[in-house]
Amino acid sequence: MSAFTSARPGESTPALSDAHRGPGGVLEIPQRFLMGPGPANADPRILAAQSLPLLGHMHPPFIKIMDEVQQGLRYLFQTDSKYTLCASGTGHAGMEMAIANLVEPGETIVVGNNGIWGTRVCDMAERFGANVVNLQTPAGTSFSLETLTAALKEHKPAVLFLCQGESSTGVHQSLAGVGDVCRETGTLLLVDTVCSLGGVPLYADEWKVDAIYSGSQKCLSAPPGAAPLMFGERAQAKLKARKTKVRSYYLDLNLVGNYWGWDAPQPRAYHHTGMTSMWYAMREALAIVSEEGLDAMWARHEAVHKQLWEGLGAMGLQPFVQNPADRLLTVNTIKVPEGVDWAAVCANAMAKFNVEIAGGLGPTAGQIWRVGLMGYNARPANVELVLAAFRDGLKQQGYIK
Repeated sequence: MSAFTSARPGESTPALSDAHRGPGGVLEIPQRFLMGPGPANADPRILAAQSLPLLGHMHPPFIKIMDEVQQGLRYLFQTDSKYTLCASGTGHAGMEMAIANLVEPGETIVVGNNGIWGTRVCDMAERFGANVVNLQTPAGTSFSLETLTAALKEHKPAVLFLCQGESSTGVHQSLAGVGDVCRETGTLLLVDTVCSLGGVPLYADEWKVDAIYSGSQKCLSAPPGAAPLMFGERAQAKLKARKTKVRSYYLDLNLVGNYWGWDAPQPRAYHHTGMTSMWYAMREALAIVSEEGLDAMWARHEAVHKQLWEGLGAMGLQPFVQNPADRLLTVNTIKVPEGVDWAAVCANAMAKFNVEIAGGLGPTAGQIWRVGLMGYNARPANVELVLAAFRDGLKQQGYIK
């Protein structure tokens, strides 16, 4: 052991200690099928893209990759808006970015809350000084257009939040007609699509959605770390007309948007170091979406959803979401039968099949299982593996023979 001798004058040079030396050896990761609510397994092509050489975050070749990401997001969101980008962070970063930029202190936001994500938006909006109207419906149900219309007309909020795919309950929220009512009340429509984007239809412009955020690690088959985001013209106008400064510097879309070219022809300015390898991954993920085509991608997710429920139904298992129209294709929620140890089924699936099956979250904890069929994992062979894991676990408990 040797002492480091390049100390500045007056500084001591104690010997290095091995007590806190970092790990050694090559990292080894077990191969598992991530069939819970996310993250899902990443496409190998996307993982390979992350191993490419780094570029400087202001280099022209890297700016070109950012432009390609924006182009891919416009197709994915089905929008002509130029205001698309990826927030540097997980879906929560997209959630917080949307709230921080769209809601000013004292403004009202109506939060459609039917699971954990509505609860978190309420919390975030309160932190940014909003007047929060917590509009609730029982877990496992969605909001009717009549309920939303009444809330909008009563409160006339600056923003209405809805979660298209509520992963804690397995509910798919219809957006039909909501954008029209929001225009009547001068309200911006903000939608969470973290576990639904790419797996179920979304038409941002046609449905008059003003702002959307999502995540990279679910139907897009990339690792966690990017939050796709879209602002329409109305949302962007609201941002530019703010009376108060956005309270988060890191998430301020006046600054981040400029880095992504939102102010063209004004030059892009450095804001924070772009997530080089993550943007490679997103560029590749969006290329895969484009190559498959959204119609085919949506149809693939619907087909494996039906395959899963045919198999689960044959075992006597029932969906948690009662209304078939409200059932989310990408995160399937299954009632735990009375007398069955749900955690033991999950543990057996992992130990014997290397398959992740998740339990409930938030309002559904202990009541359901959650099976994700998203992106690269939305394949018939994976569904059969999940069904085999359920059969084995339920046989062990005597629920089926």
